[in-house]
Amino acid sequence: MSNLLLRLLTGKPPASPRTVSRETVAIELGNGRRIEVLRVRDPRARRIRLSVDERGPRLTLPLRASDIAGQRFVIEHGDWLLAQMALADSGAQPLQPHADASVPLRGRDWPVRWRSARALRVELAEDALVIAVPDTLKPAALPRALRDFYEGQARADVGRWLPKYLSGLPRAPSRLRYRVMSSQWGSLAPDGALSLDLSLVLAPPAAFEYVLVHELCHLIHADHSRAFWREVEARCPDWREQRDYFRASGRSLKAGLRRLIAAQ
Repeated sequence: MSNLLLRLLTGKPPASPRTVSRETVAIELGNGRRIEVLRVRDPRARRIRLSVDERGPRLTLPLRASDIAGQRFVIEHGDWLLAQMALADSGAQPLQPHADASVPLRGRDWPVRWRSARALRVELAEDALVIAVPDTLKPAALPRALRDFYEGQARADVGRWLPKYLSGLPRAPSRLRYRVMSSQWGSLAPDGALSLDLSLVLAPPAAFEYVLVHELCHLIHADHSRAFWREVEARCPDWREQRDYFRASGRSLKAGLRRLIAAQ
């Protein structure tokens, strides 16, 4: 006898799936605005939870919660949700060749100046970002070139800052890489590999350098003890100001980067 038939005959409920499921749904708020929400059904969840990050709204449901209960929860918290979405909205839009645009870099917006060329190139001029594009351009090429440009700029910044800190560290990072991170700004692996969020290059240089200092100090103290923060403050006296900047503008930075480097 199959498990399904046995459950039907005995009246036992079907076994709950133990994997996470995700789907995007449209929900109309009380003010009539429709928004797309990523609905995640997670067997580990114990309560309904609503959150917003650079990718948009996310509704997490326990297995026993109904879709209707989740929809009601979103509507009840509609004002809060819209406020959080506004904070996360960077205003950055994907670039379209030869269309008026500006891009963020080092805490300011740079106008884009387009020109035609045989090969795609992205270069920083004194007063603008110059992008040379061929007549035929694959949709994914421009976001990829912009990501490469940002990584090159980030490496140049860290290359200027890193030498002055190395003498005060027990060892240098084993390697350095740039990633698009969801929540973190940086991380240090046990083997000394340092990862930095690529969107840091969009922030003011002082904020970017603070994150670098923060992660380097983990080479001295792996925790966030008072001793760790003393090391940070010795190298970055205004670290609290920079931390507050990320709390206020961090989601907007991450969202802006994702929109600019996402393939069309």
